[in-house]
Amino acid sequence: MRVLKFGGTSLANPERFMQAADIIEKAHLKSQAAGVLSAPAKITNHLVAIVDKAIAGESFEQNLSEATAIFHNIINGLHAVNNKVDREGLLALVEAELKQIQGVAQEAAQSKSLPDSVAATIHCRGEKLSIAMMQAWFEAKGYEVTNINPVEKLLALGSYLESSVDIEESTKRVDANAIPKKNIVLMAGFTAGNEKGELVLLGRNGSDYSAACLAACLNAECCEIWTDVDGVYTCDPRLVPDAICLESMSYQEAMELSYFGAKVIHPRTIGPLVPLNIPCLIKNTGNPSGKGTYIDGNISDDGLKVKGITNLDNVAMFNVSGAGMQGMVGMASRVFSSMSKAGISVILITQSSSEYSISFCVPAKSAEKALAALNAEFAPELTENLLDPIDIIKDLSIVSVVGDGMRTAKGIAARFFSALAQANISIVAIAQGSSERSISAVVPLNKAIEAVKATHKRLFSNKKVVDMFLVGVGGVGGSLIEQVKQQKEFLAKKDIEIRVCALANSDKMLLNENGLNLDNWQQDLENATQPSDFDVLLSFIKLHHVVNPVFVDCTSAQSVANLYARALKEGFHVVTPNKKANTSSYAYYQEMRENARQSQHKFLYETNVGAGLPVIENLQNLLAAGDEVEKFEGILSGSLSFIFGKLEEGLSLSEATLLAKEKGFTEPDPRDDLSGADVARKLLILAREMGLALEFEDIEVEGVLPQGFSEGMNKEEFLSVLPELDAEFNKRIEAAKVEGKVLRYVGSIANGKCRVAIESVDSEHPLYKVKNGENALAFFTRYYSPIPLLLRGYGAGNSVTAAGIFADILRTLHGGAQ
Repeated sequence: MRVLKFGGTSLANPERFMQAADIIEKAHLKSQAAGVLSAPAKITNHLVAIVDKAIAGESFEQNLSEATAIFHNIINGLHAVNNKVDREGLLALVEAELKQIQGVAQEAAQSKSLPDSVAATIHCRGEKLSIAMMQAWFEAKGYEVTNINPVEKLLALGSYLESSVDIEESTKRVDANAIPKKNIVLMAGFTAGNEKGELVLLGRNGSDYSAACLAACLNAECCEIWTDVDGVYTCDPRLVPDAICLESMSYQEAMELSYFGAKVIHPRTIGPLVPLNIPCLIKNTGNPSGKGTYIDGNISDDGLKVKGITNLDNVAMFNVSGAGMQGMVGMASRVFSSMSKAGISVILITQSSSEYSISFCVPAKSAEKALAALNAEFAPELTENLLDPIDIIKDLSIVSVVGDGMRTAKGIAARFFSALAQANISIVAIAQGSSERSISAVVPLNKAIEAVKATHKRLFSNKKVVDMFLVGVGGVGGSLIEQVKQQKEFLAKKDIEIRVCALANSDKMLLNENGLNLDNWQQDLENATQPSDFDVLLSFIKLHHVVNPVFVDCTSAQSVANLYARALKEGFHVVTPNKKANTSSYAYYQEMRENARQSQHKFLYETNVGAGLPVIENLQNLLAAGDEVEKFEGILSGSLSFIFGKLEEGLSLSEATLLAKEKGFTEPDPRDDLSGADVARKLLILAREMGLALEFEDIEVEGVLPQGFSEGMNKEEFLSVLPELDAEFNKRIEAAKVEGKVLRYVGSIANGKCRVAIESVDSEHPLYKVKNGENALAFFTRYYSPIPLLLRGYGAGNSVTAAGIFADILRTLHGGAQ
């Protein structure tokens, strides 16, 4: 005998109902089968709503109508396939049952109440009708059916709405030997009978438990739970698409997972099967050929130390604490005895080693009742201030990692908690089962899904995912998008995926939690209707529980730079070539870094100074290794490097500037380059990296242009008067040449001061040969002296800068804050 249970989704319409019947029939032909059925999907919800609305004085006609339509659809569908199905008889039965329910509801509307004993008979009516329809189907096909009445055969103890089955007594009543071998066996789930013969329920969604009880009573060879997923997954596949379907697990693992919220198995399903070592098989009605998950008493050696990650939501945590607790005998006993007397299930317990406090979790719906029980139990101690007022924290979730292999595996707990830390999830409490097969962390309810995603990624997946939110899609941003597209296959081989979840310009943005299609991103962005809004981005990452969001700013806007501190605090990594943030006030500079430190997220800006040159990382590594910068000199502008190189070759200032503009080396208005402000910003960033608490105003700047030159002119007028400076510049060039020197536009840091100016350097100077658009940075340190550490190369260009940003984005995959 095999017992097969089918849930509501497997019976939701005629096609699924017949598919379930086919599975039962095939199992019966191999080895006699017993089918345990739930109500069709949505039926129980409608039945509960009917009586609840009646008591509340609300109309329940829509629920009654929709329930009727579901049954009629299934019955008509069965009859259409096999006209021997007793359609009229079934329709009459449905009408009679629902009419009786309507009568009970009308009485409840008048009395404003409904006894639990009556409510129980209403809530389970869907199961009764499922059995009637399935029996009619098999009888129409010529099978004989034994219909086990659970009210008569399953003895249960408890309340009308939540009871437990006495397996020993029920086994005597069922008497497997009295069931003919040729008969298909059917039994309604969710239902049993008490000692008085009254109908009682086995708890909401208790049909799995019914099936396990019947399997135990029949000493079945297997209990099969047929549902709408392929088996038990390492976590909810709706939350984590790459969750793994387990081929096998032990009874203990299954019980731990179900206890802590795994919805594919009812928490009480496994209990009746264990004493008789009856295996349980979880299968998908929509994929009957799939292997499913096999659960028995063996600990499988499949290489998986962890079998699952669950989240049990909507719990409240109580903390009973006070100086008077230390050494007080029987405190724990009184705490949990009070919960037991109040009929409250305690989910998780933890106690401080100092005996100063006991913390435990209960379902949120029981929180007020639990608080009242504790206040009553400890009223004398609370009055005498031996205990602190009972502390309660609501809106929590318990995230648990479960697996038999955890007892022997090292580092599971460390990986679990580090995953939560990297996802910026605070842990309220921690508990480990004495069996060492589970570790649980209590976290804020709104962080539970992120906790599951982050933990699963850390424990089960080698794949590293970056969710990129890009603001600024001009030259640099556009190049970055193309590089992401080009490197997709290469990164996939290294188990890395970069999903571009947002693209934004100054006006509008595109959003997709699964990653945007980048094939026609320019056109898609042009047609977008969502206005650019940082608050929308924040809501987006919270709504979709994005674990590793990276905010990439490829603009030069101060307004976007002003968002970094908030972005870091809210859970983004920040990557940017925009220098405005790091050259804003020193207070904001510190705020960004503090937010990054506290949130354990990275603030990366390698491209702020040398574009594609690895300046910042090398400087940080030097300082981290204990080195100290004694002096710095550098050419930090590709445009000015080009211009001064051309001056050396004999071009005038105006000719060199115009040529640089034509080649696209300068800003649209070359005065932005010639002012020296951009070089001063880069120098300030380096100075601050070295620990100097300077403001932008502290930088001494000698621009290429005299103070006030071309003031009030547009750029065309400026270019027309620029030749007026040629003669003076020629004199400076010639004077340097006489001394064997050349002019360079240099940023320098020495003795705590920063200066940007035109300098004459000789052939021994590390910047002497730097021209044609190259950048060069010379760090004179305690380790690198008298010959400096020199970083040199082309530092400008959209592709070079984008490559530097790309490298920073990949660095967010490594742990620790920047």
